[in-house]
Amino acid sequence: MTASEVRVRFAPSPTGKLHIGGARTAIYNWAFARAMGGTFVLRIEDTDPTRSTEENTQIILRAMRWLGLDWDEGPEAGGEYGPYTQTERLDTYREALEKLKAEGKVYPCFCSKEELDAKRAAAEQNGQAYCGYDRTCRDIDPEEAQRRIDAGEEHVWRLKVPADHGPIEFEDAVYGPMQFPADVMDDLILVRSDGSPTYNFAVVCDDANMRITHVIRGDDHLSNTPRQILIYEALGYPTPTFAHLSMILGGDGKKLSKRHGATSVEEYRDRGYLPDTMVNFLALLGWSLDGETTIIPRDVLCREFSLERITKKDAVFDETKLNWMNGQYIQHMGASEWLKAARSWLVQAGATEADIDADPERFMKMYALVAERLQRFDELPEKLAYLFWGPEVTLNEKSVKKVLLKEGARAEEALRAARDIIADESIAWECDPLQDTVRGLCEKLDMKAKFVFQPIRVAVCGNMVSPPLFESVELMDRADVVARIDTTLKEVFGA
Repeated sequence: MTASEVRVRFAPSPTGKLHIGGARTAIYNWAFARAMGGTFVLRIEDTDPTRSTEENTQIILRAMRWLGLDWDEGPEAGGEYGPYTQTERLDTYREALEKLKAEGKVYPCFCSKEELDAKRAAAEQNGQAYCGYDRTCRDIDPEEAQRRIDAGEEHVWRLKVPADHGPIEFEDAVYGPMQFPADVMDDLILVRSDGSPTYNFAVVCDDANMRITHVIRGDDHLSNTPRQILIYEALGYPTPTFAHLSMILGGDGKKLSKRHGATSVEEYRDRGYLPDTMVNFLALLGWSLDGETTIIPRDVLCREFSLERITKKDAVFDETKLNWMNGQYIQHMGASEWLKAARSWLVQAGATEADIDADPERFMKMYALVAERLQRFDELPEKLAYLFWGPEVTLNEKSVKKVLLKEGARAEEALRAARDIIADESIAWECDPLQDTVRGLCEKLDMKAKFVFQPIRVAVCGNMVSPPLFESVELMDRADVVARIDTTLKEVFGA
């Protein structure tokens, strides 16, 4: 097989949102296809009619697009081996079943669910391990079986596992040599009584018909693999290479779930993480470039990804590391890209879409205020809201007490002197001249710089902790800044 013949698939069930584990599986398949110059297929496994919805399908597609995981074949993209939703492929499952019938590799089973449950209960009551279906119907005379089918008796179709089948063996690309005894495999159901295919049967048919060469998936599917290999063998299809991925754990060492916080891709999007961050972070949950590198751009991932560097060890989802990584991406993304990503958050802070469109340069300057202080975009509204208050100011009570009303700090004197400078239109409304002129007050008033600058910060930004002061002032209207100082003087000092 040449690299360009590599075909992998991500096959989510549209029974809910795209969760973190599924997203990592998608990333590994996508990155492997890109690294090998192969084909990445997206297939929707929607044969569960009670839980699969079109709305969930769209949620999954939207999450995939947000992550930037473009698929070569699948919904919206089309392809030679479509359709790419299982409910549109029912004829292929019927054809495969007819092939197995003709070759005597399946048989109808008329045992009811109640009968099977009773056998299980009896075994448990007698202290025996239930070993699965006892093959009651396996040797029914074919003519009798057909008479019962023609009479309308309910039945399923089971795979006739060869009695002399040796151990089921395969080389897992992650776990290495795997072996399962065939004599403990019961004759699994391929088609239910309503004619619908079981998961294992449909997956094998789809993967074979779509020429999938590598199946990369979570190790919760490891127990399905020997069963699927039996189906591949019965149908005469080549078996793909399997690569099973270890679990993702929360910080408490238990499987990642809702109790650990957000679990779906769109929840992380809505909390202000960047798609590049999520792809980078999730890729490192079980794979490494060299054991040391943490920030891995997606083009490097697509060039260097390999199955050999996937670890068997369970990965731990460390949100502290995720936040740090997102901060790193924000620091290095540049003002233009930042503005595109920050737009909705700026609107939440108080800007308008019209303002941003009218003066994008002004908004790009805000990037420098927060580039090294922002880990997630949902922090942005709180950090930059003061820029959009207009002439109003919301004073933080703690900051007022600690800075403006601090005994002996001479805050009112400093604020009044600074107010006159800020109101002076002969001074350019730019960071450096404003800051330099105000700094001159320190010597004039014989005050330390912090006792001059902190009162201004509280009066203008409402808080003693905010992004750089005069870089912020430059982005506001002079009249608004003066008005805020006047309001503060009146509310705090009564004059």
